Amino acid sequence: MSAPELCNILYVEDNPRLRCVTKMALEVIGRFHVRDCGSGRAALLEAAGFNADLILVDAQSCLNDGLRALARLRLLPQLRDTPAMFITGLAAAADVTQYVAAGAIGIIAKPLEPLRLALQVRQLWASQDEWSEGGRLPAPRQPRNTVLRSLI
Repeated sequence: MSAPELCNILYVEDNPRLRCVTKMALEVIGRFHVRDCGSGRAALLEAAGFNADLILVDAQSCLNDGLRALARLRLLPQLRDTPAMFITGLAAAADVTQYVAAGAIGIIAKPLEPLRLALQVRQLWASQDEWSEGGRLPAPRQPRNTVLRSLI
């Protein structure tokens, strides 16, 4: 089974400068449509009018709780099974286990390289063939972080 086309990204990041650079890289280089939000609360409001194919969350955003922000977004019926990725500077095994448990299909380690970001997202998106029928990554196991390690 091949992954559906990725077009719309709901992006949650509380740092305005990083949010601007990331959005620009994803839109200009990746040709994605990005709805950027400065908090988990803003993402909840924006999600209602946006058909997200992917949720991209900075793990340390939203008062250092991107995991909680994703959990709240997952309560919305239209986002319940939407694939998610985390951007994070915390990529130790214990951290990665938490992201997988939250349903992440992969992580993108900081520091970000804007010129490579769209490619990283596309590669992780393409790797979602390993999902189970329910749209969730089998638990527990490593996400496609290893693909990114070779690129970074």
